[in-house]
Amino acid sequence: MNDLIIQKLRQTEHEQQVIVLHAVESGSRAWGFASPDSDFDIRFIYKHPTDHYLNLWDKPDVIEFMTSEDLDGSGWDLAKTLKLLAKSNGSLLEWLFSKDVYLQNDVFLNQMQFLAKECFSPVATAHHYLSTSLNFVEACQQENVKLKSYFYALRAALAAKWIVVYNEIPPVAFAELLPLAPAAIQKRITQLLEVKMEQNEMYLHPKDVRVSDYLTTLIQYNKEHAPKLRAGKNMHAALEAFFVEEVKK
Repeated sequence: MNDLIIQKLRQTEHEQQVIVLHAVESGSRAWGFASPDSDFDIRFIYKHPTDHYLNLWDKPDVIEFMTSEDLDGSGWDLAKTLKLLAKSNGSLLEWLFSKDVYLQNDVFLNQMQFLAKECFSPVATAHHYLSTSLNFVEACQQENVKLKSYFYALRAALAAKWIVVYNEIPPVAFAELLPLAPAAIQKRITQLLEVKMEQNEMYLHPKDVRVSDYLTTLIQYNKEHAPKLRAGKNMHAALEAFFVEEVKK
């Protein structure tokens, strides 16, 4: 599948007249809890030739594709990417630190990761994950729950707690976040993970009261602590300098 994904990215470069600077897997496959029928969530950063950025009028800054092989692609232009990096965008941080890489420019990625750490705003990113977890609360309280809802909510809530506890960018892999949970909860979540990896995305599982209650407690913890976190530094000058240097290459 990797070869097909890289082929699609190269085709996109040719059709859109762009250069893909970084491309990764995102979503459940990158997090480590994909179902057998999960899409491939391909996320990438690209740039246009220099002249593109000298135009007076705004132009599209997103490229998207969906193929019959369930390749769900979404890419952001470099300018859009850096503006989101200035805000410590949680999704972008995951792209930059994902270990499931399809295309990589080492020099570009090293610089972006450095800037990401410098820009990192614990309060903004923790609230991103808190908001994401809240989106799944109602679904996780039903009598029958999509395991996808459980894991999306748990991962986001644990990522927010990671920021509260360690004051740093959380890891992408769910397995690295799970040790934040009590041992008994970890064991139960691991059991549910085994079920999820054997069932399709639409599978409904009887509500697990222990997991649902833990999720409620975890979200309440994040609500209390996230607002106390520090904001990020203003890195606009450094980001603009990096942008100018990169588009001139």
